[in-house]
Amino acid sequence: MTVATSSTHAALLDRLGPLADIVDSSTLTRALYSSDASLYRVEPLAVAYPRSTEELVTLVRAALETGTPITARGAGTSCAGNAVGPGLVIDVAKHLNQIHTIDPESRTAVIDPGVVQEQLQVAARPHGLRLGPDPSTSTRCTVGGMIGNNACGPRALGYGRMADNVVALEVITGTGELLTLGTDDIPELRTLVAANLGLIRTEFGTFTRQVSGYSLEHLLPEKKFDVPKFFAGTEGTLGIILKATVRLVADAPERVMVALGYETMAHAGDDIDNLLQFKPTACEGLDRRIVDVVRERNGTDSVGVLPAGEGWMFLEIVGNDRVEVLARAQAVVEAARALEGWVVDDAERAAQLWQIRADGAGLAGVSLANPAYGGWEDAAVPPRHLGSYLRAFDELLDKYGLDGLPYGHFGDGCVHCRIDFPLTAPDGAARYRAFVEEAADLVAGFGGSMSGEHGDGRARSELLPRMYSPEAIALFGAVKNVFDPGNLLNPGVLVDPAPVDVDLRMVAASRSPLSTSHAEFVEAVHQCSGVGKCLANNTGSGGVMCPSYQATRNEKDSTRGRARVLQEMVNGSLITGGWRSPEVHAALDLCLSCKGCARDCPTGIDMAAYKARVTHETYKGRLRPRNHYALGWLPRWGRLITRIPGLGRLINLTGKAPVLGRALRWGAGVDARRDIPRFATRTARSGLSRIEPSPRIDDLSDKGRVLIWVDSFSDCFESESFAAMVQVLDRLGYEPEVLDETACCGLTWISTGQLDGARRQLRQAASVLAPYVAAGVPIVGIEPSCTAVWRSDAVELLPDDPNVAALEGKVLTLAEFLLDDPDFVAPDLSGHTIVAQPHCHHASVIGWQKDQSILESTGATLVAVGGCCGLAGNFGVERGHHEVSVAVFEHDLGPAIENHPDAIVLADGFSCQTQLQSLAGRSSMSLAELLATH
Repeated sequence: MTVATSSTHAALLDRLGPLADIVDSSTLTRALYSSDASLYRVEPLAVAYPRSTEELVTLVRAALETGTPITARGAGTSCAGNAVGPGLVIDVAKHLNQIHTIDPESRTAVIDPGVVQEQLQVAARPHGLRLGPDPSTSTRCTVGGMIGNNACGPRALGYGRMADNVVALEVITGTGELLTLGTDDIPELRTLVAANLGLIRTEFGTFTRQVSGYSLEHLLPEKKFDVPKFFAGTEGTLGIILKATVRLVADAPERVMVALGYETMAHAGDDIDNLLQFKPTACEGLDRRIVDVVRERNGTDSVGVLPAGEGWMFLEIVGNDRVEVLARAQAVVEAARALEGWVVDDAERAAQLWQIRADGAGLAGVSLANPAYGGWEDAAVPPRHLGSYLRAFDELLDKYGLDGLPYGHFGDGCVHCRIDFPLTAPDGAARYRAFVEEAADLVAGFGGSMSGEHGDGRARSELLPRMYSPEAIALFGAVKNVFDPGNLLNPGVLVDPAPVDVDLRMVAASRSPLSTSHAEFVEAVHQCSGVGKCLANNTGSGGVMCPSYQATRNEKDSTRGRARVLQEMVNGSLITGGWRSPEVHAALDLCLSCKGCARDCPTGIDMAAYKARVTHETYKGRLRPRNHYALGWLPRWGRLITRIPGLGRLINLTGKAPVLGRALRWGAGVDARRDIPRFATRTARSGLSRIEPSPRIDDLSDKGRVLIWVDSFSDCFESESFAAMVQVLDRLGYEPEVLDETACCGLTWISTGQLDGARRQLRQAASVLAPYVAAGVPIVGIEPSCTAVWRSDAVELLPDDPNVAALEGKVLTLAEFLLDDPDFVAPDLSGHTIVAQPHCHHASVIGWQKDQSILESTGATLVAVGGCCGLAGNFGVERGHHEVSVAVFEHDLGPAIENHPDAIVLADGFSCQTQLQSLAGRSSMSLAELLATH
C-alpha cells in the first residue's frame, strides 16, 4: 500500500505553488478528518479544500505527480471507512456545492460533487421532482458521496440505487486524465470486459443489493457499456468526481402504508418474496427489540398500537389513482402470511409508524448494555433467503456472545445491525475479525453481498474473496490498473485492501492511559459515531444543534468535529498534550454549551458537559482566565452588588461610561462591543411583599404554598419575570413564597469548568430545596437554564447526593406547573402573532412542549424559533466570541423577528432577552409576563 511521508507533503506544496493555501496540515485539522462514521481511524497527511473544479483538478494532478495518496470526502458519513486515508483528504463539500442546472424536461440535474442531497431536493421540488435514493443521512450527505457508495435508502424498491440514477459523470482518474463517463470511450476497459463476459454474467448483478466490489454488470454489451452506472460504488478508487448529471423522478401523488405483524422478524423475512409482486416502493422490517427501545426512550405514545406479533413489516404503496392504490394495499394485507395486517390510510398515523423505524435506527447503536458499533452494518441477501438469513444471523450473534438490534430494507434483503463488539478488550480486534469472517461466509453462503448500500471501505474489502472467485478479484485489480495504476486513489479500499482489524479507533483508544483514569469520559466521547446529524440544518425542524457550526460551517465547530478532537486527545498519538492541548481548546472554544446535541444528536453526545470537564481538568489547581472569576462567579458578585445600597446603580452608570466601561469590560473578559446587563438596585426576592396581588379568579380558595425558586439572574439583574410569576400564581389561588437563604445551582461554575465549585453550590442548594419537596410544596423555577440544571448537570455531578435525587423532576417550569392546574385557562390572544425563542436548555433538557401547548391554546399564531439566540450565558459576551454570537443570532432568531415586526416576542431565558435587546433593540417578555399582562 502507498504510504505518504512529510517529504511527500513538502513536494505536494511545492508543486501547488500559490494554491498551497487550500491545503491544511495542522494537527487540529488532521484530527478532525482522521475518522468518518466507521470504526476506523487513519491519520491523514493533510486536508485540502478546493474552491473550484479547476483547483480540484490541479490539486489531484499535483498529488499524483508527487505520489501522494488521495481520499475524496463529502460529508464523512461513511459507515465502512471509505472516507479516511493516509495521504491527502480532499473535502469537496466545503466549496464544491453548486447546483448548475435542473432540467424539468429531461428530468436531470447537473451538480458539483459536494451538493448535499437535501439541497438538491429543495431545488428540484418546485418542478415536482426529486432525487430518488434517500439514505437516512440525506440532510447532510453529499451526492458525490452517494455515488461513491452507491447509496440506496429505504425506497430503493421504487427508485433504485444511486447507480440507477446516474446519467453522466465528469471525473479525473488516477492518471490525471479528464474523462466524461457516458461520452468518452475507454478502450482498455472495453477489452477487459470483452475478455470476461462469462465471468461478469455469472458473478455480478445477481440481485439488486449486490453492491460489494465493482458493479461490472453495467459494462455488459446488453447493458450498453454504461460506464457512469458502473462508476457508482467504486468508492473513489478509480477517479474523483468533478461534476455529475443525475436523474430526477416525480413522486406518485397517492401514498398508502400497510402494517403487517408476524410471529417473528424472520417470519416477516419469509414473506418477502410473496409481497414483492405488489410493487411496494418501500418495505421495512423490525422487531420487538427495536420497538421496545423506541417505547422506552420516547414514551408509549410514540409507538401506539401495532398489529399482533413480535416482528413487523411496514410497506409503502404508491400510484396515481387513489382507488387503485388502496385496492393494491388491501391485496397486500390479504396475501400476506401475517398474524394481522392493516391498511393505514391516515397520513398522521402512517408517519408515526415510519418514525418508529427511523427512531429505532438512530437508537440502535446506543441502546444496548455495552457500546454498539458498525462494521458488520448492511449485509444483504437475495430477498427469498431473508428469513433463513435472519435466523442464522441471530444464531451467529449468540455463538459469539454478542448483542445487536437488526432491522432493515426487507424488500431488498438488506439488514442493518449495530453490534456490541468488545473492541476495548485485550483481544477485541481478534474477536472482531473472527466474527466478521464468519458473518461474511454466512452471507456468501446465501448468495449475498458483504455490503448492501454503504460500500465496502476498510470494513469489508478484505472479505470480498469470500464472496467472489479468484478470477473476479483479479479482474477488480485489472480494472483498477486501467484507471489508477499507481494505486493512489483511496488506497486500502476494494483492491489491495487493508486488513479489517487494522486501524480500529476503539482498539487504539483502549491503550490510552485515560481509558483507565477517566474511563467514563473516554466512553462518552466515543459515543459519537460520526453520522453527522450536527452538520444538518436542524433548526429548521425546531432543533438546536449545532449553532456555531451553522454560523461558521467549519468542521471543528460541529459536535462531531469536537468529539473527534476529544477522541484524538484520548488516543494521544496525534494530539499529544492531553487536557491542555491547544487543539482541544481551539475545537471547544466556539461551543456555546447550548446542550442542543444532548437532545438532537442520535448518539447522545453532550458537548456542553465535555467542555466543562475539559476546562475543569485543564485548570485544576492552576490560575484561571479572568473571565472565569468574573463571569463564573457572577452570582456571588450579583449578591454583593445588590446588597450594598447604591452599588448596582453605580456599576450601571460605570458600564455606560466610555473609558470606565471599557475598563470594566476588560477586567471581566467581556467583549468591548457588549453592553453589561443592568444590575437591580435590590434583589427580586426582597421585593416579594411589595408586589401588588392580582384579583383571584372567581374567588378561588387558597391552594397552598408554592416556592418560587429565584435564580441568581432573576434575583440580581433588572427583570419583571419574578413579579409576573408571583401575580400569575397568586391569581390562581396559590401562596407564592421565596427562600430566605441562598440556593444557587452553580450554572456559571459549570459553564466555566469550575466543577468542584459547582458541586459545592449544588450541594448547598439541594439541602435548602429538598425539604420543600419532602413537605409537598411545589417548586417553580424562573430561569430555564438554571431550572434545567436539576434535570441534568446536578444528577451527573452529584449522583450519590440524596437531596439532589429528591429534586430530580421536582423543580418545574411555569408551564409544567400551570398545565397541572385545572383552573388555569390561557388568555385569548387571537389575532396576535407570538415569535417565541425557547431557551436552548429548556428545549434540549426539559422540553418545550408544554410551553408550546399553552401558547397554541391562546389562539395566537405561534412562530417557534429553532436554534440558539447566540448569547448562551457567558459565551456571547466573552472576548473572541462576538462575531459568532451575532452570526448565530442572525441564523434563526434575527430573521424571525424581522419577518414579524409587530409580533409579541417571547423569551424566558435571560440570555435570549439580553441578546434580543442588544442586537435588535427588541424588548421581549417571559411566559409569566405574557400571562400576567393578558
